[in-house]
Amino acid sequence: MLSIFQTPIEYLKGVGSKKAEILKKEANLFTLQDLLLYFPYKYADKSHFFRICDIPGNPQAHLQIKGKITHLTVTGANRSKRLVALFQDGSGSMELVWFHGIPYMEKYLQTNQEYIVFGKPQLFNNLYSIIHPEISPVTENAPKQGIQIAFQPFYNTTDKMKRAGLDSRSISKLCLQLLNEYGGHITETLPAYLREACRLMPERQALLNIHFPQSNALLRAAQYRLKFDEMFFLQLELLQKKLIHTTRAQGFAMPKVGTLFHACYDKLPFELTAAQKRVIKEIRQDLISGKQMNRLLQGDVGSGKTITALLVMLMAMDNGFQSCLMAPTEILAEQHYEGICKFLDGMEVKVALLTGSTKASQRKILLEQLKNGELQILIGTHALIEEQVLFHSLGLAVIDEQHRFGVDQRAKLWRKNNPPPHVLIMTATPIPRTLAMTVYGDLNISVIDEVPKNRKPVITRHFPQTAWSQIVPFLQQQIGEGRQIFVVFPLIQESEALDLQNLIDGYEQFRLYFPEPRYHLSYVHGQMGSEEKNREMENFASGKTQLLLATSVIEVGIDIPNANVMVIENAERFGLSQLHQLRGRVGRGSAQSYCLLLTGDKLGYESRRRIQAMVNSNNGFEIADFDLKLRGPGDMAGTRQSGMLEFRIVDLAKDEKLIAYCRQLAAQVLERDPILQKEENAEIRYHLQANPSSKIDYLQIS
Repeated sequence: MLSIFQTPIEYLKGVGSKKAEILKKEANLFTLQDLLLYFPYKYADKSHFFRICDIPGNPQAHLQIKGKITHLTVTGANRSKRLVALFQDGSGSMELVWFHGIPYMEKYLQTNQEYIVFGKPQLFNNLYSIIHPEISPVTENAPKQGIQIAFQPFYNTTDKMKRAGLDSRSISKLCLQLLNEYGGHITETLPAYLREACRLMPERQALLNIHFPQSNALLRAAQYRLKFDEMFFLQLELLQKKLIHTTRAQGFAMPKVGTLFHACYDKLPFELTAAQKRVIKEIRQDLISGKQMNRLLQGDVGSGKTITALLVMLMAMDNGFQSCLMAPTEILAEQHYEGICKFLDGMEVKVALLTGSTKASQRKILLEQLKNGELQILIGTHALIEEQVLFHSLGLAVIDEQHRFGVDQRAKLWRKNNPPPHVLIMTATPIPRTLAMTVYGDLNISVIDEVPKNRKPVITRHFPQTAWSQIVPFLQQQIGEGRQIFVVFPLIQESEALDLQNLIDGYEQFRLYFPEPRYHLSYVHGQMGSEEKNREMENFASGKTQLLLATSVIEVGIDIPNANVMVIENAERFGLSQLHQLRGRVGRGSAQSYCLLLTGDKLGYESRRRIQAMVNSNNGFEIADFDLKLRGPGDMAGTRQSGMLEFRIVDLAKDEKLIAYCRQLAAQVLERDPILQKEENAEIRYHLQANPSSKIDYLQIS
């Protein structure tokens, strides 16, 4: 866009300083360009007229009707005062009603004058009416100037905007003013060869028709062009950053696969899956390249990401480098530490754990060993990024559940060495291909898409909340066979206090079903101190307690193979991703495992579909795809913190083919012209320079 579109919004005729403040605060509309790119969310057809007798077949639609006012009357008093016009078109009668601006409308409206009325009819006392309709007189041979409105656009607004006189109709008028006054300054963003090859509508025509489409066909063409723009330029920037990173970002070369790697590999009590072996080979190619690795490791719960990461850390050690693994919570960090220590038992590898709970005396020794290189693998929480944590030669940083860390936190870890360490990001939340291409488009992605052969699929069952007479005997039977049980309660109304009360009530209920001393119960929640929480977790891990009740505000990601039943209370309150993650806490031992989803009797349509998806599938990638289609990206995998899910017009769930197509085209453009210096790509270059993306500022870090 030319610089004229960077003009502050208050200078557009009809806005002014007061409305501008509302537009900035409520809709993030600061400039003319922001308004130009503030697209409608739906449209009403004004290209033809309906008859009043057509209304019963279109009860929810905004309609345009041509007719005459035959009678005007003012009824009621004070707040109930209203102006009522009887409106007829030859096919029937209806009422037009005004509660505000009555004196003005009384002067404006005339009986037996022909008007065009637009609005949403409502049925009241067997008569249809439109409240505060758009109304204008029909004038014969009126000269047509500017943009004609064939479809009425509807824009998202807030209550504050409406109170300030900025409802959807007002936004529509501002957009019309903007396009009539500045539409001639809209410039093209794509070169002719791309537009022709992809059969794309010109930019100016697309922006005119996205706000005020002249037909359904032109609206579809405009939507496609603007979706193409949004995704093509994002993919182009992601791929360009990836290209620059891979060609310029120096990294430590790690050519050896030495004794430590082979010693651990040979003593594993199981065989790696084909997917794990493939991923290790992909990572090895990065490590020997001499370029800094920036790779995302995706894997479903229980797919073996941790052992894969450990083997890569041992590769780094074989080449003389230290490694670290950063986890989002102390519980997960401790779990990683204990698991890795078991795999390294008997090997000459020094591993340590650093968290906020590490005692000062231990911390001092640990930091000294880390600095002099005696300590080879450090596992911990965000404590790893503190300034006093200095490595001798950090070659590999593994980040678990990276979406739980802020961008700045990850950047601090990335800067712990120069050149930067290789970065391996692990996520146990399966990410649909569309989302991965969009959010992690500049990372290399490896996927562990199978689970170990000895793992039995978790059997998932759905029960109403009233089915305890069936559930309790089953749980007692499992405990009688030496098994343990997780019970999870949902967060209620985002209140930890209410959440805790929900847990306490549930705990008392469970004590009736599982009385002491025959059964032993424990519970954990977010308000407990760290020591108390860890003690209860340890009691469950060691088998002292048979049932662990927990709120959902804490991380229950402790690996207990003997726990084979997960009971989720009020499962309809959880998202699909959460449910799948919770289910992943069981199924880690050799015994058959179960996940019991308890819900209220009255389930909504979407809730029922979510629960059914859990019952039907154990595959996290299938569930993630279904979740994306069901509710959109939302905060899937925590990716909203990257800012990359807030698209103007692209729908990740519906536009998968377009996203893949744009990525392919962007790759082809960069293959021919890596830095976009050729004249044929001048429009692309100018657009990127004028509109630098804020969505990917830190993505080279992770």
